[in-house]
Formats: sequence, C-alpha cells, structure tokens
Amino acid sequence: MNVKGVKFAVLTGIVLLVFAVTDPLHAQTSSASLSGVITSSAGSPVPNAKVSIKNQGTGQSTDVQTDSNGKYSLQNLSPGDYEVSVTADGFSQKTATTTLSAGLEQKVDLVLPASEAPQGNQAAPSNNLPNAPSSTSKTEPSLNDLGFPTSDTQGNAKQQALLDKRTHMLKIHQRMGLITTAPLIATIIISANAGGKSTSSTDRTAHLVLGAVSGDLYFITAYYALRAPRVPGTKTKGPIRFHKAMAWIHGPGMILTPILGAIAYDQKSKGEKVHGIASAHGPVAIVTAGAFGAALLSVSMKF
Repeated sequence: MNVKGVKFAVLTGIVLLVFAVTDPLHAQTSSASLSGVITSSAGSPVPNAKVSIKNQGTGQSTDVQTDSNGKYSLQNLSPGDYEVSVTADGFSQKTATTTLSAGLEQKVDLVLPASEAPQGNQAAPSNNLPNAPSSTSKTEPSLNDLGFPTSDTQGNAKQQALLDKRTHMLKIHQRMGLITTAPLIATIIISANAGGKSTSSTDRTAHLVLGAVSGDLYFITAYYALRAPRVPGTKTKGPIRFHKAMAWIHGPGMILTPILGAIAYDQKSKGEKVHGIASAHGPVAIVTAGAFGAALLSVSMKF
C-alpha cells in the first residue's frame, strides 16, 4: 500500500473514532433530567409520594414514586416545559411548572400541605357548655364556644386537638360522677341502720364498704376533671361556675367524711357512743352529698 493509501486509511479511522465517541456524548447532552425532594410542611420527608411529570408540549406523562427519604429522580427527559404534580395520602396535591434544558439536571423540591378535613366532618356548634358537656350532647364543642373569634380559630389544629382532649376527659368525668351517685345514695340510706343504738356490726361494715366505694369512685371522677387540659382563654360561665363552686364544698367533704366515719366506726366497735369530733360525721356527710348532687344537676340539666 502506498503512502497516500495509508494516510487515507488513518484519516478514515480517526473520523470513525470521533463519531463513535461523540455520538453517545451528543445523545447524553441532548437529554435532560429532573430530581427533587418532597417534604411536609413540618419539614419531614414524604415517602411513597406519586410524582407525575407531564411534558406540556407533547402531553406525555411519566410517574415515579419518592423513596424513604422523599427523593425522586427522572433521567433522559426531552428538553422543554414540564408540569410536576405530587400527590400523597394525608396531603393536598401540589403542582409546579419547570423548564428542562438539554444536558442539565433541574431540581424541583415541593412542600405538601396537610389535607383539610371534609366539611361534613366538622363539628356543629354545641348548645352545651364545653367545660362539662351535657350527657345529651350529640356534637363536639368548638373553639367558638369558648369565646375565640373565627379569625383566631381557623386552621388552629393544635388548639382544636387540645379542646377535643379536654372534652373527652370531661365527658368521662361527668359519666363517672353519675356512676358515683349510686353507691353514694346507698351509703346514705344504710347510714340510718349504722349509727343507731340497735345497729349491728354488719350494718356498720356495709356502710363502711359502700362509703369506701363511693370515695374511690369520687376521686377517680375528680382526677379526670383536674387532669383535663386547660384551653388558653377559656372563660367559666353559666352553670359551670356553680358546678365549680360546689366542688369547694364536696371536695373537702369527701376527704373529711371518711376520716370522721373511721373514728365513729372505731367508737361504735368498742361499744361506745359516738362522741367528740366523730359526731359531726353525719352532718358533714349530708352536706357533702347535697353539694355533690347539686354540682351534678348543674351540668346535667338545662335551667
């Protein structure tokens, strides 16, 4: 082969080699890629979110899911204008637009807002007081019942959750109060046979047991009232003020009554006549029961 033939062969090989190398590079630089991170409004990643990428020029759409870190990525996309739409359980849909350029990776990070509860699930305003809802109430109270203006309560999920918890605990408080009434009445009835001259040890023991059961149920009832979270700005009004005022009577009374009763029980068991401070057991018990009954009626009946 002559020199010209050799040069021609070498040049041809170089040209072919250049095409072989630059053609993949051209294919790479003529496409675009898209990636990003999907997070919640609290800043935490949203896994398994559906990310839809739609080419606005061709109408072609591609879907991908985010990983455990909320990340997504799409490669080999045609340059152009795209619509990015993201959906996930518990969140409202979020949409954004972007332009992809050849050979570049475009990042689109989106923050998903929490989905709002359907209008049909919102509680209707309650006619009963939220501090101690009536047993006949069929709806949950709202923050408006506590005196908060609508402008302050819209979107305030934290305060609504606090109100829901308070309402739940106060309903248990009211139901336990109704349950406590049964052994309390029985204790008062049997007391007539527990303190007389002809009383037997059985009558005294039955009175003691019923009084102990009433006391235990009472303090469980009080626990739910005292531990119910306070909603900032709550104003006590209506029968609730009377209900709380009675608590200052029956609360100390439920502590003092069993103490006086134990002293009286010991005196009667020794064959002695009830005397001294123990003689106040009956009157204190009656006042305590009366205050408890009045407090119960104040939130169970409308007047």
